[in-house]
Amino acid sequence: MFKNTKAFSGFSVDNIEKAKEFYGGVLGLQVVENKMGILELQIAGGTTIIIYPKPNHTPATFTILNFPVADTEKAVEDLTKLGISFEQYDYEDFKTDEKGIFRGGGPLIAWFKDPAGNILSVLEEE
Repeated sequence: MFKNTKAFSGFSVDNIEKAKEFYGGVLGLQVVENKMGILELQIAGGTTIIIYPKPNHTPATFTILNFPVADTEKAVEDLTKLGISFEQYDYEDFKTDEKGIFRGGGPLIAWFKDPAGNILSVLEEE
């Protein structure tokens, strides 16, 4: 039924202006605000992700966007210079290092939050 449907994803934020500045100004993504006040992130490959305002927004407790990068160390360094803090996880079998990078198997990955508290990541392309 959906074989030829162009699907898209979306998520909520509590402040659309802060989201617009963060995704467009800090992360450098192309952001378009449509007539309904919804942001559209234009991602490489023609994918669109929508960001919509929600007064009773609750941040996602899981990763909502993964940004593949050639070098996770460099991406973390560059984003840290832009004022982004990386999450620290310290579970028995899941720990990040002092930079916030998980090195426990699979691609290097580091998590950070948008202004609404949603979790994003940079992960190294293999």
